[in-house]
Amino acid sequence: MSLNAPASAIDPKTVEDAAALLRAGQLCAFPTETVYGLGADATDSDAVLSIYEAKGRPRFNPLIIHCSDLAMAETLAEFSPLARTLAKAFWPGPLTLVLPKRTGVALSDITTAGLSSVALRVPAHPLALELIAVVGKPLAAPSANPSGRLSPTSASQVRLGFAGRVPVLDGGPCSAGVESTIISVAGDTLTQLRAGALSREEIEALVGQQVLDPAKDAAITAPGMLLSHYAPNALIRLNADAANPGEAMLGFGKVSGTINLSPSGDLHEAARNLFAMLNQLDETGIRAIAVAPIPLDGLGEAINDRLERAAAPRG
Repeated sequence: MSLNAPASAIDPKTVEDAAALLRAGQLCAFPTETVYGLGADATDSDAVLSIYEAKGRPRFNPLIIHCSDLAMAETLAEFSPLARTLAKAFWPGPLTLVLPKRTGVALSDITTAGLSSVALRVPAHPLALELIAVVGKPLAAPSANPSGRLSPTSASQVRLGFAGRVPVLDGGPCSAGVESTIISVAGDTLTQLRAGALSREEIEALVGQQVLDPAKDAAITAPGMLLSHYAPNALIRLNADAANPGEAMLGFGKVSGTINLSPSGDLHEAARNLFAMLNQLDETGIRAIAVAPIPLDGLGEAINDRLERAAAPRG
């Protein structure tokens, strides 16, 4: 199967076309700077249910709500001074904030999986921002892939993942390549629920305090917290110096391979290439992928998080 899946007849040609689909209660995938999202009107419960049905996503796993700006986000959640500081510094951008949901908002309860909190972000992609503004409503948008599989960083990967059944607004390849960082803000405490394209160090440098990790047995309160997630069809073996017989090798830095995330050891380049290269190897039909060691500093935390979940036992 080709990785360059041709555009489908159902794909919207313009932002206005995509907005018309969403206003009609239909799904439409769209680009963000992190990965492609599977969008639906977050105020329409039937539309949001279609996301879970299309992805095969567990209903207890909440969705990220994408807003056009901070003003829209503030209509949905209670922002503390600390939360507002983070939003003003990192939005638009790859930061999702989990905050107390405002009472009486039109947001579908299905988006929050019945929780009293809501996950919000403002994406840093011009087409995404224009689309949300044209629709005039927040958009629920998890990654545009079947649940548990690799997140798509191009429109062609969305088409392949859903066999052309989901409309996708093509905005080219994603610049970050891994999902947003998810931070819970509770009073003056910050907890990183998911490592992502914004490093923990950048957040801690801004606020001058430590960002905590969730408890090992913490309940699922945000996307990306399932143990087995972001998985290709092939099995994953981590921290490998070389491939075993029958394995493809995903290299990094001086550890060469079938393909290399970043020959120069650049973590930003590696993050941008991670899902695309795993998809590329997976499409060859290989049964196992060995992955070179990745440093844990900076964006390496997010890369290792995705790889560990991809390598986890699958139920």
